[in-house]
Amino acid sequence: MYNKMKLFKTLLFCFYSCYLFSQQVPDSLYVPNIVKEKRNVIIYVDEAHNNFHTINNRFYPFANVLRKSGYKVESFTEKFSKKSLANIKLLVISNALHENARGPFVIPTPSAFSKEEINTIKDWVKKGGALFLIADHMPFAGASEELGKTFGFHFYDSFLLDEDMRGIFDFNKENKMLANHDLTKGTVRFKKVNSIRTFTGQAFQIPNKAISILKTTEKQTVFLPDTMWRFNKNTKRFPAKELSQGAIMNVGRGRIAVFGEAAMFTAQLAGRNRFKVGMNASEASENHKLLLNLISWLGNE
Repeated sequence: MYNKMKLFKTLLFCFYSCYLFSQQVPDSLYVPNIVKEKRNVIIYVDEAHNNFHTINNRFYPFANVLRKSGYKVESFTEKFSKKSLANIKLLVISNALHENARGPFVIPTPSAFSKEEINTIKDWVKKGGALFLIADHMPFAGASEELGKTFGFHFYDSFLLDEDMRGIFDFNKENKMLANHDLTKGTVRFKKVNSIRTFTGQAFQIPNKAISILKTTEKQTVFLPDTMWRFNKNTKRFPAKELSQGAIMNVGRGRIAVFGEAAMFTAQLAGRNRFKVGMNASEASENHKLLLNLISWLGNE
C-alpha cells in the first residue's frame, strides 16, 4: 500500500510539475521595497545560449529588482570570447541550453557552451571578471556541467526533492541550512537575511575553497532520472548531505557565485491559477535581499 501511495504521489508530482514548468510567466507586478543607490557596475545577462530565463521574459523581475536598486541591466547576446567580454565586469548566466536542445529532455544533456567558450570564461574570471552562474534542475544542470566543472563545482543533472517528492525548501538560520556569513548576517554593506526559499533545482558539490550559502542535508534527495520530470522506483538517487544549492568563491582576481535554482531570484506566475513561484511568494520575502547582496559581492561594491 505504501509503495502504491508513493508511486501515486510521484506521478502526481511529475504531472503537476511538468504543467507548471510549461506555464511559467513573469510576474511584472512584483516590486519589493528597495532603496535606489548609486551603482557603478553594469550587469550583463547571457541570452546567447538558448537561455530559459531572459530579462524580457522570465527574468524580467530579476532585472527589475536590480534596476530599482540602481543597477543598469543589459542583455548579452554574443558568444563568449576574449573580445566580447573585454569590457564586461559582471556576467549572469541562467539556465543555458545547447542551441539544438528541445524537449523531451533525456540524458546525456549536451553542453550549452563550447570548450573554447568555457576556457575563455575561466580566464576572464581569473583576470578579474565576476560570474553569477545559475544552473537549475535537469536539463539545465547538465547543460552547464562542464562550465561548473572548470571552476571545481560538480553538477548533477538531477532534481533536488524531499522524501515526498516535493521540491520547495526553506534555508534559514534556525535549521542551519542558511550560512552565517557576511552575505546573510547584515552589515553596513549587506542586508540581513534570515530565510531563503528555493523551488526544486539541483544540489551540487563545491570545491574546498568555496563557501556554501545554501547548505543541503540528508533530509533532501538528489534524483537522477533518465528523462526530465519522469520518476519511478528505479530512478537513481542519493542523499543530498554535505552538498550545496548556492555557493561563492574567489577565483584569482575574480569572483564566482554558483546557484542551483533560478526561480528564487525571479518572480513567476505558474499554471492556470497563477501560483506565485519565486521572490513574489510570501515565504520568499527575503530572497530579493540575497540577490542584491550577491550582486554587490560579485561587483565588489
